[in-house]
Amino acid sequence: MLTVVTKSTNVVRHAQTITRDHRASTLGHRNTVLWFTGLSGSGKSTLAHAVEEELHRLSCLTYVLDGDNVRHGLCRDLGFTIEDRVENIRRVAEMAKLMLDAGVLVLTAFISPLRADRAQAREVLGNGEMVEIYCRATIEDCEGRDVKGLYKRARAGEIPHFTGISSPYEQPENPELVVDTGSRPLQECVNQVITYLAHRGTILLQDEATQRLAG
Repeated sequence: MLTVVTKSTNVVRHAQTITRDHRASTLGHRNTVLWFTGLSGSGKSTLAHAVEEELHRLSCLTYVLDGDNVRHGLCRDLGFTIEDRVENIRRVAEMAKLMLDAGVLVLTAFISPLRADRAQAREVLGNGEMVEIYCRATIEDCEGRDVKGLYKRARAGEIPHFTGISSPYEQPENPELVVDTGSRPLQECVNQVITYLAHRGTILLQDEATQRLAG
C-alpha cells in the first residue's frame, strides 16, 4: 500500500476543463505508460527508444523517461540505496502521471528492481494506466553487452548497491508483457510491443506499419 506523506498545506487541486479524452481526440490515439523493467544491460533503454521511433512514425505523441537522464535533473539528489531507489521510482511515477494527463504516450526505462516499487508506481498512475514490460535477459547476457564495464566494477566492489550483484532484482510476477531482450533481435522486440499496443486499442496501425510488423 502506498504511503503518502503530505507537507504542503492549504493546497486545493484545480479541476481540469480539458480532459484526456479531449487530448486523445486531437492526437488521434490514446495513451498509457509503458514501464520497461529489467537488469542493467537488459536493453530497457534501447528497446524503449526503438519503440518510441516506431510510435513516432505512427504519428503518436511520445516521451521516454530514461533512468540516467532523470538522475541528471529531477532525481540528481538521490543515490542508489534501497531508500533512494524507492523515492526515485515514486518521483518518476508522479511525473509520468502528469504526462499521461497531458495526452503523452509515456515510456519509462528504469531498473525499478523491487516489486513493491513497481506496485507503488502502478498505484500512483491509477488502475489500468501502466503496462509493465519485463525485459528478460540473463545476468550473463547483460554482462556480455556491458560496454561501460559496470558489472566488472561492481564485482570488484567498486560500485555499491549494484542491482544483480550486491542489490536484489525481483522479477515481475504478472507483467503485461515479457520481452526476451537477451535472446531476440531488437526489431522483433519492438514489433511485440507495438502489436500489443494495437491489440490493446491504444494505437491504430496504418496499413504500411501493419505490413512492416507482419514482415
